[in-house]
Amino acid sequence: MSAAGLPLFHSKACSLLLFRICPELAPAFGNQLWNDCHNVVPTLGRQTSLTTSVIPRTEQNVAYKDFIYFTIFEGNVRNVSEVSVEYLCSQPCVVNLEAVVSSEFRSSIPVYKKRWKNEKHLHTSRTQIVHVKFPSIMVYRDDYFIRHSISVSVVILRAWITHQYSSGDLNVKWEENLLHAVAKNYTLLKTVPPFERPFKDHQVCLEWNMDYIWNLRANKIPQCPLENDVVTLLGFLYASSGENTGIVKKFLRFQNRELEATRRQRIDYPVFTVSLWLYLLHYCKANLCGILYFVDSNEMYGTPSIFLTEEGYLHIQMHLVKGEDLAVKTKFIIPLKEWFRLDISFNGGQIVVTTSSGQDLKDYHNQTISFREDFHYNDTSGYFIIGGSRYVAGIEGFFGPLKYYRLHALHPARIFNPLLEKQLSEQIKLYYERCAEVQEIVSVYTSTVQQGDRGQEACNLRNSYLDLKLRYGRPSTCRAFPWEKELRARHRSLFQALLELNLVTVPRNQNESVLDFGGRIFEKAVKRLSSVDGLHQISSVVPFLMDASCCGYHKASYYLAVFYETGLTVPRDQLQGMLYSLVGGQGSERLSSLNLGYKHFQGIDNYPLDWELSYAYYSSIATKTPLDQHTLQGDQAYVETIRLKDDEILKVQTKEDGDVFMWLKHEATRGNAAAQQRLAQMLFWGQQGVAKNPEAAIEWYAKGALETEDPALIYDYAIVLFKGQGVKKNRRLALELMKKAASKGLHQAVNGLGWYYHKFKKNYAKAAKYWLKAEEMGNPDASYNLGVLYLDGIFPGVPGRNQTLAGEYFHKAAQGGHMEGTLWCSLYYVTGNLETFPRDPEKAVVWAKHIAEKNGYLGHVIRKGLNAYLEGSWHEALLYYVLAAETGIEVSQTNLAHICEERPDLAKRYLGVNCVWRYYNFSVFQIDAPSFAYLKMGDLYYYGHQNQSQDLELSVQMYAQAALDGDSQGFFNLALLIEEGAIIPHHILDFLEIDPTIHSNNISILRELYERCWSLSNEESFSPCSLAWLYLNLRLIWGAVLHSALIYFLGTFLLSVLIAWAVQYFQSVSASNSHLTPARASADPTAPTASPAVTPTADASAQDQPTVINNPEPRG
Repeated sequence: MSAAGLPLFHSKACSLLLFRICPELAPAFGNQLWNDCHNVVPTLGRQTSLTTSVIPRTEQNVAYKDFIYFTIFEGNVRNVSEVSVEYLCSQPCVVNLEAVVSSEFRSSIPVYKKRWKNEKHLHTSRTQIVHVKFPSIMVYRDDYFIRHSISVSVVILRAWITHQYSSGDLNVKWEENLLHAVAKNYTLLKTVPPFERPFKDHQVCLEWNMDYIWNLRANKIPQCPLENDVVTLLGFLYASSGENTGIVKKFLRFQNRELEATRRQRIDYPVFTVSLWLYLLHYCKANLCGILYFVDSNEMYGTPSIFLTEEGYLHIQMHLVKGEDLAVKTKFIIPLKEWFRLDISFNGGQIVVTTSSGQDLKDYHNQTISFREDFHYNDTSGYFIIGGSRYVAGIEGFFGPLKYYRLHALHPARIFNPLLEKQLSEQIKLYYERCAEVQEIVSVYTSTVQQGDRGQEACNLRNSYLDLKLRYGRPSTCRAFPWEKELRARHRSLFQALLELNLVTVPRNQNESVLDFGGRIFEKAVKRLSSVDGLHQISSVVPFLMDASCCGYHKASYYLAVFYETGLTVPRDQLQGMLYSLVGGQGSERLSSLNLGYKHFQGIDNYPLDWELSYAYYSSIATKTPLDQHTLQGDQAYVETIRLKDDEILKVQTKEDGDVFMWLKHEATRGNAAAQQRLAQMLFWGQQGVAKNPEAAIEWYAKGALETEDPALIYDYAIVLFKGQGVKKNRRLALELMKKAASKGLHQAVNGLGWYYHKFKKNYAKAAKYWLKAEEMGNPDASYNLGVLYLDGIFPGVPGRNQTLAGEYFHKAAQGGHMEGTLWCSLYYVTGNLETFPRDPEKAVVWAKHIAEKNGYLGHVIRKGLNAYLEGSWHEALLYYVLAAETGIEVSQTNLAHICEERPDLAKRYLGVNCVWRYYNFSVFQIDAPSFAYLKMGDLYYYGHQNQSQDLELSVQMYAQAALDGDSQGFFNLALLIEEGAIIPHHILDFLEIDPTIHSNNISILRELYERCWSLSNEESFSPCSLAWLYLNLRLIWGAVLHSALIYFLGTFLLSVLIAWAVQYFQSVSASNSHLTPARASADPTAPTASPAVTPTADASAQDQPTVINNPEPRG
């Protein structure tokens, strides 16, 4: 091994070759081999008489006459090297000549072989000239035909003689022939580096373009990429909720060939180190919880796999070379509620485990474990998981920075892995220390109150007065607090809440009582925030929300995170915002996880861009979303895309006492099947402003199914009966209804029959039959179900699992909008373990985000904001739209920006961020951003907004994106920018598919933009685009007229005629007036003078101005 820890490839390859020639040596490498074998080093390419006999020394008198010498006329490796071989045979023999080379990564490669017999010329020295031809890639430089010449480190030319009667046959393998050699010799040829070699004359004439392309790169010297074996798997804190989701990381092969060769050599002798920071809240609640583990291409645990046990020990598992698995458990437990660093190094069969904590990591535990078995370790044949997965739940706590040294086993003192987010990690520690105090206070207080209440009930006789007192009287309290004054001052809001709330009805279980108390504090705080001036109350309710968060009610944690991140009536504090987001995410709060996933997906608000980390948060909520939709409890509503700028959609929003709902109810009562189905859907899912009411929905499903014979209602009611959602299960009636709906041609019912035979009858053949039929009818659920059959290996007639076919069916289901199918596809994209799903973490995040944003708890927040907006409650609307927008859902971001545009005074007064800019800017980076958001951002960049400077280039990009999305306003705004003198860059024109060679000037581009704008305009008659197009063409015509010579000649002639006529006319008028007598004065002096028959003309300068057409607003 070299000093750097990497193998010395050249010397080792050379040693392997020489060992085959000199088998009596011990297996040693390097220069020592030459000294041990011959005590001299043969000069490169020179004549040598070194021979070695394989006959025992006692029989050397038989073979001493046989010899073989080399004479090489050129010491360097050439395309054809001329070699003179002089030999003598004492018996009929076979002469063998072989050239063996060693490259950087391979050794003992034969590149030339030749053998011949000698049966007649015995006991006579013979000489034969051999032309040894080497491959072109060893001799010449790279050119157009030789694309990859190899760097050869060692070239050995060897020859030997075997007697014909002792395995000296021409058909014997070369290796066996060499073992029976009676005389042998070798020499080294000098190699030439690739860039010192000559070019080969291929006797081919290249076309000029090929020759030109080759000359551009002919003399470029390739460089090894700057690469090392240290991988940062995690650079920011990850909140692990203890569920079956985690971070997926995948290693690629090294680009550096030396590092890759080392990695391959150590597949059966692992040498690596893992270093990660942890903050544990609890030990594992199951047998094992995932920390860091490798999953191979066969979806099996590999080396290494590190888990946490329920007692607090580390469980370390390895995969052996012989195919089995081996595990070991540490002798020490790891600490709780304290940041510590875990370092695990593997060096062959030795494992060293170290945990370090405290100031300067001075408190540590260390254990060394040794094994005799060989571990198999190939870190590129699968993927790593940090935390949980579908195989095992994750830990409950926080992951800090995680570094992985792929090729080195390091002592903890040599590991550089500091806790980077020092302030944030310290805040997490302080938060849980404070929360431990809060939980203890609540637990002791509630227990005391409940015990006192039970004692009082035992003493008091039951009567009506006591019942009324218990129902309407003040709750039982304990004012003699057993805690010190300093502690009560530190938790003033907590003790206030303890006195105000009735804790007699709190659950008896300690953990449940604390959580229930936190929920009550939160509900009381939210009630104050929902008042008319709710935003004024935020500062006063923040302490109560902190107490609720400490009690484990993490909806309060998300509220606090949003308040601090946006500065909503509190000073903006990014550190506190991150703290409460992470705490909420660790507590499985859905909106907190969405917030974390979005921030890491976009890399905003000081969160690092990390798609794998974003996927971990999004997938956590995405897996819960289908389950939440079928859960009747909880504050949920259907997530609908309702934009506040769309008055038509706002008009159809309703409530249980609204006109739309009452009209639907009236029509449903009359037996209208469509009204019954729509009414049932609104009540079951909580759509269109109606509160979720599954019981009422089921009544309408039943009424429609039994009265109207509508297949959709029959199917819906059958599903409800199968699952028992809000009604008693009735499988027999459900099956009858399902068959009835299927007979009417409803593909959902055909799929439902397959589901019935799969779930209840375990008849997979019949289930597959129905699902195949439903899939042909276009049912995405059937595609997903067929994928499950292939995934589980139970598809009829197909042996074993077939993940490839399962993935194809899941992808088809996902394209049809199936949630679970989309989740499987996102998993395949993030792991990259299927060839049909190449690894694409960004796409995995997009698919998981799409499902997560359909969660009903997010829909409930959006619906509360919409209802508040419709009722004119601006404070409440702003509050809930801020809460929804920070989760990253686009419709809430644009709606919040719209509110801030409508009420800029409200946004400026209560928000600590530039609301309009922030949320329109966020929205344009969404996958399916609306075109009006691009237009808004284009306007903001064009005019500049508050503290944001003007940026014409970005404005053009925004308008171009809107135009590409089919918005006519985008084309119109681009045209107006050109009219104002702006220049549209060529890449923007290419983006819009406008050929600059055809449209080479601004006039041509303007005409094209206006024509496209007109074609996309929704107006049937005249539109701003059509008027602008007409005005442009009129200007062009008028310009052409003014520049015509004929027009100038005709104008001059007509003007001359007009002047002559005017002179003649005035002369005739003056002559006639001179002959007339003066008229008499009017008899009535008060009579008015005659008014002029024609209104005087305006000033001539005004007449010459062209007519101005009122164009629409250019932006917005």
